[in-house]
Amino acid sequence: MPQPAADVTVIIPTLNGELYLARIFDAIARQRFAGEIEVLVIDSGSTDATLDIVRSRPEIRLHEIPNSEFGHGKTRNLAARLASGRLLVFLTQDAVPASEEWLTAITTPLDPLGVDAVAVMGRQRPRADCFPLQKYEIEAVFARFAPDDRDVVYQLRDTTPTPAELDVLAFYSDVNSATRRDFLLDVIPLQDLRYSEDMAFGRDVIVAGYRKVYSPRAVVEHSNDLTLREYGKRIFDETLALRRLGEGGQVYGVGSRVLRFGYGVLADSRRIIRDPDYSIGRRIYWLAINPLYHLAKWRNYRWASAVSLDDRRTIESHSLEVEKVRKAKDSGRI
Repeated sequence: MPQPAADVTVIIPTLNGELYLARIFDAIARQRFAGEIEVLVIDSGSTDATLDIVRSRPEIRLHEIPNSEFGHGKTRNLAARLASGRLLVFLTQDAVPASEEWLTAITTPLDPLGVDAVAVMGRQRPRADCFPLQKYEIEAVFARFAPDDRDVVYQLRDTTPTPAELDVLAFYSDVNSATRRDFLLDVIPLQDLRYSEDMAFGRDVIVAGYRKVYSPRAVVEHSNDLTLREYGKRIFDETLALRRLGEGGQVYGVGSRVLRFGYGVLADSRRIIRDPDYSIGRRIYWLAINPLYHLAKWRNYRWASAVSLDDRRTIESHSLEVEKVRKAKDSGRI
């Protein structure tokens, strides 16, 4: 295991991530950070231009693994072992730092002489052209945490939190996050889960009594480039993962789902009409198409809520994660 040499290692797991990687690398290179930065890419079988982009940047470390060895939690734990930085910052292959202060903002709360947090989550700003349902949901998720100008510390107090309070306390996303290398390696590693390993880590940190920070100034541009079908499958994976973590939350009946579908469509339609990020033509387009995303959301939520956790065949037929693995197998990279 290498001893820490850099101040921070930025870790980016990749699989066919050619679209945003160059922008991410350029954004990292522009950071105003008082320390040495290492960038480590863990690739799990890319067949597009990802590896060419990484290899064109000799300053970036590349570690390749077979796709069959990839796991959201275990691959990030592997990256922690390979990293030379005492602090670890995780980005996904489609999360682009939005300012030159991003790295400083997301790592400062980890200082033992300061806030002394062990986990930091930054803010995500959806891309302007992503589909409205996802755009407005991302904005709503991060708006509930804090204003945009100050960090917020989350830690269990003496009182027992309600499930809703614990949900806010433990919420975590490794799209844009940071932790201490020694903490991840020696205290609480990421769990080896098919999905929602970050949510499990956030809960583990909070339940164990450690401090977690939300840093709204550590902003990345991020939203998933998903087709309508892929979005539905992603909702299935997310809902199923929460069930497996015991955080399935309220189960909505048919009537409730219909009402929530209708309310969501109407609320989004009002936002679309006023949204300056969309041209008039795109507003008309999304007013017609966005309801289909709501339909896909609630249809896949229903399937994921009802399926037996032992019904492997049904789960695999609806899962986006399984579909990605099958595509990697078909490409001959496994």
